[in-house]
Amino acid sequence: MTTRAASVLTLNGIRHRYGARATVDALDLSLAAGAICCLLGPSGCGKTTVLRCIAGFERVSEGDIRIDDAVMSSPTRHVAPEHRRIGMVFQDYALFPHLDVERNVAFGLRGAADDGERVRQLLATVGLSAVAQRYPHELSGGQQQRVALARALAPRPRLLLLDEPFSNLDVDLREQLAAEVRAVLKASATTAVFVTHDQNEAFAMADEIAVMADGRIQQRDSAYNLYHRPANRFVADFIGQGVFVDGTVIDPHRLRIEIGEVTASEAIRYANDATPCPPGSRIDVLLRPDDVVHDDASPVRATVLHKAFRGAEILYTLQLASGTRVLSMVPSHHNHVLNEAIGIRLDLDHLIAFPKVR
Repeated sequence: MTTRAASVLTLNGIRHRYGARATVDALDLSLAAGAICCLLGPSGCGKTTVLRCIAGFERVSEGDIRIDDAVMSSPTRHVAPEHRRIGMVFQDYALFPHLDVERNVAFGLRGAADDGERVRQLLATVGLSAVAQRYPHELSGGQQQRVALARALAPRPRLLLLDEPFSNLDVDLREQLAAEVRAVLKASATTAVFVTHDQNEAFAMADEIAVMADGRIQQRDSAYNLYHRPANRFVADFIGQGVFVDGTVIDPHRLRIEIGEVTASEAIRYANDATPCPPGSRIDVLLRPDDVVHDDASPVRATVLHKAFRGAEILYTLQLASGTRVLSMVPSHHNHVLNEAIGIRLDLDHLIAFPKVR
């Protein structure tokens, strides 16, 4: 029999309001010990407000927030942030400019005999032992973020919260640092929740991702399932890149779109719906850039409208004969010019379909 890990963090139907406007609406979330969860969504979806409610910076109007099953927030109870055993990493690092790295990390400790050893261990863990006596202004952005992480971990918090932790860094550094931070959190068995609008950060760092919109979690899942098995149209449109194209169901396992005919291994059905689509149904089919393959031998032609060089690959925006636009990720040695007609075909492994939007 498998024993399920106890929840460190539990949110039960929490609501938060600014006046009459609900910024968080009946939200549930639980997080097991050692898990890393990302709240991902567009600006204004409520993700940062959820983080602030967990931290104790905002009060909930309904529901409750528990850490280790102790109520931290409810309409009748509110534990102050400093008494929640929560560590916080802010997007602006919030380091003390007059303290060197070592003293910044030690700031939250209580003067115990082993504090010095704790600081040295953490600096080694985040790879900053060599700059322990430097000041924040002498460090790069990535190094400053590592200091902020070490400082937050120093008191051994029960839960770590990270608010857009990489937003001030160069794009090329974000994914790399996200992977490094994940390794640190896993090595220390730290339970963490972080907020971002950057999907690559979420994919690099999180065990599970909760996609938010309108104050609610739309789907909480692995990166793979969010991409290949989105629960609704919002998640399908928000995660990754893709376009919806018109399709017609021929029979339970076949459908026709402009690029060609698709044969599905399972009966064609809408996302999160067990009922197969009847023959003749008009549906919207999500095509990802990797579903549309460049093939010079294909009779289906598409015109290059736009190209975005990505190093090893080029992301092409293509226009079909009907005017429908699709995306295709092509190895960069296939360097086509704008307005050129190229051959394409489908290589569709995961069929994602939704009711036709009229």
